[in-house]
Amino acid sequence: MNAKDTANLIYEIQRNLADINTRLVILKKAINFEQKQARLDQIEEKMAEPDFWEHKDLSQALQQEKSQLVREVERFKKAWGSLTDYQELIELVKDDEQSLAELGHDVTELNTLVSTIELERMLSGEHDQNNAILSINVGSGGVDSQDFSEILLRMYKRYAERRGYEVTLMDLAEGEGAGIKSATIMISGRYAYGYLKAEVGVHRLVRISPFDSGARRHTSFSSVWVIPEIDESIEVDINNDDLRIDTFRSGGAGGQHVNKTDSAVRITHIPTNTVVVCQAERSQIKNRATAMKLLKARLYELEMRKRLAERDKAEAQKLEASFGSQIRNYVMAPYRLVKDLRTGVEVGNVDAVLDGDIQPFIQAYLLKLNTQKE
Repeated sequence: MNAKDTANLIYEIQRNLADINTRLVILKKAINFEQKQARLDQIEEKMAEPDFWEHKDLSQALQQEKSQLVREVERFKKAWGSLTDYQELIELVKDDEQSLAELGHDVTELNTLVSTIELERMLSGEHDQNNAILSINVGSGGVDSQDFSEILLRMYKRYAERRGYEVTLMDLAEGEGAGIKSATIMISGRYAYGYLKAEVGVHRLVRISPFDSGARRHTSFSSVWVIPEIDESIEVDINNDDLRIDTFRSGGAGGQHVNKTDSAVRITHIPTNTVVVCQAERSQIKNRATAMKLLKARLYELEMRKRLAERDKAEAQKLEASFGSQIRNYVMAPYRLVKDLRTGVEVGNVDAVLDGDIQPFIQAYLLKLNTQKE
């Protein structure tokens, strides 16, 4: 590295550190850091009291609150501490090429951490921190759309793996000939719903069909719907008399592993005609419990949409339009490009996107929502 390159690298690192410093000063106020630190100290004092564990409900609630506060406070402290260290370190390593390059890499990682804090600050919705229940349903396009639906299912599984989330298959209806007709998965992890709510809508694939002997270009559609898993603190009144519960044999590959009992569960909420299915477990009891959890989430979501419609019909219409509209194109022929129609974000590496690299689309969507709120 010559003197000019070294000087440019030093300038770039200093510029990045100055930018990070400005963003952290803003974040400190935006996330109410001082108040959260004070609240954390208050909880720790409370937990030190001799009779603290005698009050089970209170102790559990405070433990959960403490866990969240520790994560937010410690993460900010880590970012601020790293910034301070790097600002001092640059003067010590500016004449050492290897150390300077390592510092540049560390500053890049710090920038990623700060970006994550900024992004999660936008996820302030009531259920953004909850697990996500994601459903995929085939649209027009025949067997190609069934195949596309399966491709999307894999994409979301790979996205979850990248973020360290757990994926549970709740229901799967295989397609005729290839692919799937529908699938429902539970994606468990912090902010799973907050991120994946950006995926709600119709997805469109354009490619040379592998099912067309004439190798012609086909267009396929598949819809994605995401709702939050509702925790026990939210009351959803479900009258057992309003439910019709059916059991049937789960589908599978057959052979010695075929499920020979009626373990799959279908629950129909008669007043709203809401139907949920779960066949992920071999146990009918477990499937029924999971199906009830899914039904609770869907009924809660229906009620929220109803209240929204009563309060603001214009907003309700926009919500409906958002679900029914095409949000993203995945083009594999005659050129290769993935474009989000809501934000204009484009990615040329289609294979990477279909392998789960969808965070750029999600982040752009959340930034746009945040801008509209402001």
